[in-house]
Amino acid sequence: MKNSSSKQSGKMDMLHGSLLDKILLFAMPLAACSILQQLFNSVGTAVVGRFASSEALAAVGSNSSVISLMVTLFSGISLGSNVVIANYIGQCDKKRVPRVVHTAVTLALLSGVFLLVLGQFVAHPILVLMGAPKNIIHLATLYLRIYFLGMPFFMLYDFGASILRSIGDTRRPMYALIVSGVVNVILNLLFVVIFRMGVAGAGLATVGANAVSAAQIIYFLMHEELPIRLSFQSLIIDRDAVSKILRIGVPAGLQGMVFSLANVCIQSGINSFGSAGIAGSAVELNYEYFAYYLVNAFAQTVVTFTGQNYGAKNEERCKKIFRLGMMCSVISCGVLSTIFVVFRTFFIGLFTSDPAVYRYAVIRFLFVLMFECLTSSYEISGGCLRGFGRSMTPAILTVFGSCVLRLVWLATVCHWFHDYRLLMVIYPISWLLTGSMVLVAYFRTRKKLFV
Repeated sequence: MKNSSSKQSGKMDMLHGSLLDKILLFAMPLAACSILQQLFNSVGTAVVGRFASSEALAAVGSNSSVISLMVTLFSGISLGSNVVIANYIGQCDKKRVPRVVHTAVTLALLSGVFLLVLGQFVAHPILVLMGAPKNIIHLATLYLRIYFLGMPFFMLYDFGASILRSIGDTRRPMYALIVSGVVNVILNLLFVVIFRMGVAGAGLATVGANAVSAAQIIYFLMHEELPIRLSFQSLIIDRDAVSKILRIGVPAGLQGMVFSLANVCIQSGINSFGSAGIAGSAVELNYEYFAYYLVNAFAQTVVTFTGQNYGAKNEERCKKIFRLGMMCSVISCGVLSTIFVVFRTFFIGLFTSDPAVYRYAVIRFLFVLMFECLTSSYEISGGCLRGFGRSMTPAILTVFGSCVLRLVWLATVCHWFHDYRLLMVIYPISWLLTGSMVLVAYFRTRKKLFV
């Protein structure tokens, strides 16, 4: 029988009992967490677009792919800590868990400081390389430099939340983001609307919100029961823990990094359509993120569930986790994407009244958002592979299927024909190709492991 502290901490028994209800209970707070965070970010973006200018909106929107490029490697490493802890829990080996926890938090601090410094130096050069329009590049650079001041907080939350999720607790990371999201909206209204600080105010609001979320997650970990209780006096770099975390996390991070690099290149193509094209893409991205976060929530869920059950050598349960994760991901993402596309006039109107921006947003809604559920094919199968400890395979296949193909498309088709529709259609094409390859890899790997 579980004690009260276990119940309060949000632990979940992933090794026994029914699966569908537990997968939903684990994934829904994850999805809500990301969607609420994006909703709060969208409110901030809408505040900039409505109370600053279209140029300010474009400046903020043009940075999303750059930010993703610079943080995904370390976010992947945080996923590695999740899998390692989950495997140890599945093996009932709690002696090594504290060393992984304290190593992960140390890595979070080091990663955050590194990104803070790096962001100050590369902000302007990378925007120049992307071909950011001259009328917004100074605003975009200012926003990016301020944004990266909050990277230590961002990394502490990311790694800390990953630790809590390894034991099945997705509620408290969600609560932390709800609070920080409210803070983000309040600070955006204060800095942008009242103080008229424009993109600088939007950047400072994000830094403040990240600090609030990090403070909450650290508080949760410091008051958690053993073996995952955090003590700053015990922070270490355990070589064995680092090795295991990096072996799983680095391929996932590099996959995301190269994926983001391809998106940065596509962003350079979007930039060639001027501030209206950039702003239209930025508007659609808000809703695209909402849909994708449902997929990502179930992908993170199957990572943790598969990690624990593979550690416990429960083969049939691992297979069922894949089937249920895929089903839930496709259905939930497909329904939400359809709602956004059908009522696109209303949703785009929340961000802009500019006809040129609206036209570009509609194109991306129809060519990208409508097919977002296709990402389930490689995210869910790749998540299960990572739960098996096989992180390199989905990384290589995703880099080839999505990143390389997109770069080739950009250098050929989009170079020959300057058409926004042709630029957007590469997304569903690359999703189909990548999903097919990762699914084949998943079934082949599972067949070898479960003989």
